[in-house]
Amino acid sequence: MRGRGFLLACLLVGGCVHAGEVSRVPELADDFRHGLSHWVVEAEAGSAAHVRVEDGVLDIDTPQGLSLWWRAPITGPVAIEFDVLAVKSGGPNDAVSDVNAFWMATDPSVASGSPLDNPRSGAFATYDTLRMYYVGIGGNRNTTTRLRRYVGRLGDRPLRPENDRNDPASLLVPNAWRHVRLVADGQGAAVDYAGARLFTLADASPYTRGWFALRTTKSHLKIRNFRIVPRDAPAQP
Repeated sequence: MRGRGFLLACLLVGGCVHAGEVSRVPELADDFRHGLSHWVVEAEAGSAAHVRVEDGVLDIDTPQGLSLWWRAPITGPVAIEFDVLAVKSGGPNDAVSDVNAFWMATDPSVASGSPLDNPRSGAFATYDTLRMYYVGIGGNRNTTTRLRRYVGRLGDRPLRPENDRNDPASLLVPNAWRHVRLVADGQGAAVDYAGARLFTLADASPYTRGWFALRTTKSHLKIRNFRIVPRDAPAQP
């Protein structure tokens, strides 16, 4: 029976396979009821940023850049899913902006490839040297939504025209829950938002293993229903 003990074991070792099963990505999840032990915070603003969990919701309230890394590496083909709400209630950081993510991220400067072995300040430019997929939903104060494939070079953030959107369907809606699904399928990457496909990226040299981070800057976000599942698992509604 797959109880809490099984899930914790999977989280710790990065994967579980039962006898007779084909090796595949296990389903991992965080119900945000047991602290932040599965995450590592890199916050540009230091103690001025607030990250906490309460009643099944992760709350990120930050005046500057912040990345929240899932501790364990992820191997594809995989989908990463969560619900997000951009808070607008009069708070100092309630800008309704920057629901961002890194996935399949690796750091070529360290032997392990782990970005966690080479910590950064939380400032956005310090992540240029990673190899990864990146999406920024509602970036630039909710005026752009973009998908990029980072190549590990400082100052080099390739952007294809078809992966640069500003239409209303691609932007954030204040105080409304929206579902995000990020895919790395061994052939490239894809992003679904609010039940619709935003981007599909074909990749001749796909990133198939790496680390995941939630990313934002000067914003107040709430996250719930976080899970990492095999690529072919049914999407959450």
